[in-house]
This record gives sequence, structure tokens and C-alpha cells, in this order.
Amino acid sequence: MTEPDAIHVLAGDCHVRADEVSHRGEVVVLIKPDNTVLVHDVDGYQPVAWLTRAESVARTTDGGFSVTAIAGDRTLRIESRSAYGFGRYPGSPAGIPVGDCPDCSRVLVRAGGRVSCPGCAAEYGLPDGASVLEERCECGLPRMCVSRGATFELCLDRACESLDDAVRDRFDGEWSCPDCDGDLRIIRRGGLLAGCERYPDCEVGYVIPGGVVDGACGCGLPIFETPRGRRCLDSTCVADDR
Repeated sequence: MTEPDAIHVLAGDCHVRADEVSHRGEVVVLIKPDNTVLVHDVDGYQPVAWLTRAESVARTTDGGFSVTAIAGDRTLRIESRSAYGFGRYPGSPAGIPVGDCPDCSRVLVRAGGRVSCPGCAAEYGLPDGASVLEERCECGLPRMCVSRGATFELCLDRACESLDDAVRDRFDGEWSCPDCDGDLRIIRRGGLLAGCERYPDCEVGYVIPGGVVDGACGCGLPIFETPRGRRCLDSTCVADDR
């Protein structure tokens, strides 16, 4: 297995065998932290051979080098005839810069659903639909804007400011269960839910969507204005008054 957050780079005149196909040439081999192996030559942008997220990667670097990657019934083997060099280099997610890390002053980057620091490995998950703001929390981290029934501006670090707590403070007990008239409580069970207080006797529960409350549905539950349009808290509701 490769080390976390390390990219291995090997260059040389190599014999490359990908299953039944063979190549020979001067190439650069990249081994990524997730065990993806890429073999690049000078022609175009696509690797001449690759294996994505291999189950195992074995390599030797004794004068020359060799790499064997296996994923299921697929095998990629690279053997150097002449080795030009090899090394291990730090790697990190590359994303949109969103400010400086308050712990080590490196640049925080947003990549996918997280904000991370390549310097100190700090990482913060982003709720679906969240945007990162220029404003800073007192702890030094950027703040984010996220909508769950209302729009909240919170610290990236949920230990500093919790989205669950903000939604609970605003909506806990705000709505009634359509089956038993019990209060819907804000809970986290796999996701952020509005669940009946009489659970397990009443198993009614709804995932709180991204968006803001904008009126009431004919079934009695709130209507949300979401990026995909208006919808009832109950995603299966067919009331025609939205």
C-alpha cells in the first residue's frame, strides 16, 4: 500500500504490461495515495496504461525499479530497463482557495464536499449546498452559508458552531406529525431529520432538504423552496397546492 498523502514518481525506459498489452518507452509512472497507477509518455494527455484504485501495489527501487499493481483480474506491471530517477513527494487535494489556515497559515482549499489544509492535514466537511464565505469565525476559520429550513451562517468547524444545533434551535417542535400529532423533533440519524417524538411507537421521519421554508402544504407540513423547486417536507406528498 502507498503512504497517505504521498505521490510516488518514477521515470525511466520501461517495459509496461497491462493485462495482455505491452508497451516499451521512456515514461513517467505516478502512484497516487489511493493506489491508482498512471503511466505517461510524451504523446497526448491520456496515460498509455493505468489501473484505478488497485487492491495492491508492490514496488521495488533497487538500482532500477519495478511496479506491480493488481485489481481483481487486472494486472499492471512496469519494469525499468534504465531508471532515470524516482522519489516520494507530498500530495494534497487541489481545490479552490478559500482562505488561510489559522493553525499553520497554509492556504485552505475546497475540493468536493470538504475544505482541507495541505499543511497540517486539518479537514472540515461541508453540508450539501453549502457555500464558503469570506467572513471569518472568531476561531480564525472561514464561515459557511447553508440552508436547512432557514439560512444559517456558521463556522466550518462543526465543533465550533453546529448546524444540527442551529436547526434544532430554530425548528425543534415547530411542526406536528401528520400521523399522530406529536411534535417533530430535529435529530440526526444517518442525516438531519424531523422525526416524531413518539418514536418508536410512531416511525414518521423526514429528511430536512436544502432550502428554506416558504409556506405550508395542504398536508400540514412545511413547504421548502429548494434549488430544484418547491416541495413538501414529505418528499412523497402529492398535495397539489405548491
